[in-house]
Amino acid sequence: MMRQWRTLATLSVGAAVGASASRLWSLRGEEEEEEAALLARVPLVPVPSVHASSELTASRPSGGAVMKYGFPSLANVRTKESYVTSYDPRTRTPAWVIERLAGDTLGGTADRKCCDFKEDDSVHVFHRATNDDYKGSGLDRGHMAAAANHKWSQKAMDDTFYLTNVAPQNPHLNQKAWNNLEKLCRSLTKCYANVYVCTGPLYLPRQEADGKLYVRYQVVGRNHVAVPTHFFKVLILERRGGQQGVELRSYVLPNEPVDEKIPLERFLVPIETIERASGLLFVPNIVRASGGAVSAIANK
Repeated sequence: MMRQWRTLATLSVGAAVGASASRLWSLRGEEEEEEAALLARVPLVPVPSVHASSELTASRPSGGAVMKYGFPSLANVRTKESYVTSYDPRTRTPAWVIERLAGDTLGGTADRKCCDFKEDDSVHVFHRATNDDYKGSGLDRGHMAAAANHKWSQKAMDDTFYLTNVAPQNPHLNQKAWNNLEKLCRSLTKCYANVYVCTGPLYLPRQEADGKLYVRYQVVGRNHVAVPTHFFKVLILERRGGQQGVELRSYVLPNEPVDEKIPLERFLVPIETIERASGLLFVPNIVRASGGAVSAIANK
């Protein structure tokens, strides 16, 4: 009796659902016709195909995975010949870019004169920065992964000119203090086996006349490319001679003219400062990958 009741109940529910479904399909058909008529009046924007990369490492033939110390975040990760990046479609700039520097990556015949800044076709046209966005802005197209870091391959250097590796940067900063910091990163390859560099923009709050904190930043161009208030670099330094562990150096520079005579050590900050400000996490991955042997160099 119980089994028969369940069967009848199931049939009753099924019939009710079937009747409801019939009505819904009828209404849905009318809605689809209206939607089709509406879409016919909306212009279509051609969107390039996006190919997801299945490999999240980039290295020159001699080896060395760029992402050895993990991903600071996992959103919109893209792999290029010379670096790995996470792109922020809201700001039209990278959230972070990671590259590996070593003595064998800095030398080569790649020529910057053969490179041109270019759009990244892997980004939807709605969320993509263009060269026109920078015209007349008074700002440089500032590399996150520096072109001079990748002379080992023309393709590697070319890839640093994608606008997904670029953020609007004050010209004086870009050509003076920031350039000096990039040179420092390269010089450290003489003392360390590998130098892993993570670079990105920051949008930091500032106290205004009313005593409140505000995050304000300029945007440039038709695509409203965000102009960072600051930039960061996190360096992970692997010791030579089989020594265990790594050293960390983390820098924050304002996106404004900085006297290049100021020692770069003045811009050292605790890595926690960058983690809190950027929404990224470095330390857990670094500790895990290095077996816990981590020491940080901070401004004294």
